[in-house]
Amino acid sequence: MRLLDLGVIGILLPCAAFAQSPASHARQPSPPLPSPPTALHLSYETYAAGLHVAQVDSGFNFGPWNYQMSLAYHTTGMVGFFFRGHQFDHVDGSWRGTHAQPSHFVGQGAWRGLDRLTEIDYPQGNPVIRQLVPPNADEREPVPESLQDHTIDTMSALAELIHVVATTGRCEANVRTYDGRRAVEIEAHTVGEEMLETNSRSSFAGKTLRCDFSGRMLSGFKFGDDRQRDSKPMHGSAWLAPVVAGASPLPVRMAFETRWFGDAIMYLTGVGPGSDVKVANGN
Repeated sequence: MRLLDLGVIGILLPCAAFAQSPASHARQPSPPLPSPPTALHLSYETYAAGLHVAQVDSGFNFGPWNYQMSLAYHTTGMVGFFFRGHQFDHVDGSWRGTHAQPSHFVGQGAWRGLDRLTEIDYPQGNPVIRQLVPPNADEREPVPESLQDHTIDTMSALAELIHVVATTGRCEANVRTYDGRRAVEIEAHTVGEEMLETNSRSSFAGKTLRCDFSGRMLSGFKFGDDRQRDSKPMHGSAWLAPVVAGASPLPVRMAFETRWFGDAIMYLTGVGPGSDVKVANGN
């Protein structure tokens, strides 16, 4: 069980994420963003059913032409006891208009005692799997190439959402992701401005932009699981706001459905300079 996959997007986060639609072909570089490059480290705590279930650290480094993102998280509490795991993901990419185009993604972690590794390159804008551990053949149905084409990783998907909000002030999207195992289609729309009240679990309170989203698995279903259940859309919301003066709006709270323990909420708990994150190990 990868916790951020519960939310969205595959989400983290997550959380919490939006991938490039295959219908978009021509991409021209966007003009430089008016704001300077942003390199920030954000920390989050995730709760479900009143329990603390995960700690998340993320690093954002957004420039006018390129981006980098890192994400480290591990389960905690009772969830950590029954579903012990940790994960570290990193992506490098560039902007093409309002779209994110990854160049290299790597994700490594351990879940229920099993090491997992994914490494993907994107020559000519399409994903090429360099490493996938364990192999997918014994775990999930293969994803056809037609559903892999013109997709991006879930980290770049979140970067794209942040970039779209910073550029347009809205978050409409209909996009797809592919992580080497699953193809997911995600839709998002703008709800509008909302005030987040002071909360003991969060370091942020104030005006935000709320974006609602839904994610639906298209292919890559796990052998032996309930295909009809797993193909149903999962829903969530993200609230974005500038966390430091002059920076792009970033997620300050996320709420999302899970199939294991109901609704979960991820709260921003800390902000600092620099985009480096510590590799989570769940200890």
